[in-house]
Amino acid sequence: MNVVKRILLAVALPLILFAGWYFLSAGSESFYSPPLEKILVAFGDTWSLDRLRADVVPSLLRLFAGYLLAALIGIGAGVAIGMNRRLRATVEPVLEFFRAIPPPVLVPVIMLFAGIGDAMKVIVIVFGCIWPILLNTVEGVRAVDSVVLETARSYGVNGVARITKVILPSAGPQIAAGLRQALSIAIILMVISEMFAASNGLGFTIVQFQRSFAIPEMWSGIILLGLLGFVLSLLFRLAERRALRWYEGLRAAQRQS
Repeated sequence: MNVVKRILLAVALPLILFAGWYFLSAGSESFYSPPLEKILVAFGDTWSLDRLRADVVPSLLRLFAGYLLAALIGIGAGVAIGMNRRLRATVEPVLEFFRAIPPPVLVPVIMLFAGIGDAMKVIVIVFGCIWPILLNTVEGVRAVDSVVLETARSYGVNGVARITKVILPSAGPQIAAGLRQALSIAIILMVISEMFAASNGLGFTIVQFQRSFAIPEMWSGIILLGLLGFVLSLLFRLAERRALRWYEGLRAAQRQS
């Protein structure tokens, strides 16, 4: 029953918003704001299996490649920096400098070195996603209870085992927060990178619809992008809840006490 309530709460507001959009836009004669009914018809006509394979699948592959690479680099570097005070003091100013640079600004620069292929798009996603993961990992590692670390040391838990069995689980909730932030950034950068010198992808297709004044099709691509973001966010929440079951149980116990 709880699962049914959660599903209803998750879909209630989107359904209300779509219903409001449907009725408020009914009868609209604006070229740029067509009725939702017309957009939904265009959605079904446009996003066939062939179109999904040609445009959506490449976008998702770039998204996952950039996101996973950013996660590996961000968590690995974050653990090393968080565990070493001198290293953290050395690299922190540089990290803050690069974190402040908007990734879309670097697209033309990255194109000079990586070309206009998939490598450029993946690098843009990596550069934008790595910072929330890295900084949250550093803070999560720094926040590990010193008593836990001393206890592990007294039991001979050192080296790689100390990182995998003590530090990463303790920093897990904050690392997950960084990964959650990076996922939304990855989706945005996926679309932006495909608007520059691309030949396929969801961002490329939406821009092509806009340039050819296929407005209902353009809106259908935006809706598809929102649906993809919703599904990816839902899958992340399920994975996060499974990986951090101990943390969810601890929070539930604290609420009951």
